[in-house]
Amino acid sequence: MDDEHYMAMALQLAHGAASAGEVPVGALVIRAGEVIGRGWNRPIGNCDPTAHAEIVALRAAARAVDNYRLPGATLYVTLEPCAMCVGAMVHARIERLVFGAHEPRSGAIDSVFSLLDGSVHNHSIRVSSGILVTECASVIRKFFAHRR
Repeated sequence: MDDEHYMAMALQLAHGAASAGEVPVGALVIRAGEVIGRGWNRPIGNCDPTAHAEIVALRAAARAVDNYRLPGATLYVTLEPCAMCVGAMVHARIERLVFGAHEPRSGAIDSVFSLLDGSVHNHSIRVSSGILVTECASVIRKFFAHRR
């Protein structure tokens, strides 16, 4: 499977979030070609400010493998992660991050912050961005256009 395939799966999760009235962000964790965690934004429904798609997917993956560390795993997410989610990825030892659209207000990879740059962390994460960027940006844009 390739990055576009997994990002398309994350987009389906984002659509689920939109249907639930949540900001449409979807995420999944893949290891050894297997989906081990799925998530979409749930802060409103869960009354939990930490229930971002990435956190939900990381929690599910950790439970699936019975370990809070996820070496060898790739996190796919439709929108550039925030600072909280970047911290969680570092602690989980995610090997690779793949995201779709940039987040100009709170993106912590290279839009607002560059939290993975440098050698401050005890773990480095490879990053690929812009995967299905048009589709990922569109789902967010349509959601907020509809809410206005």
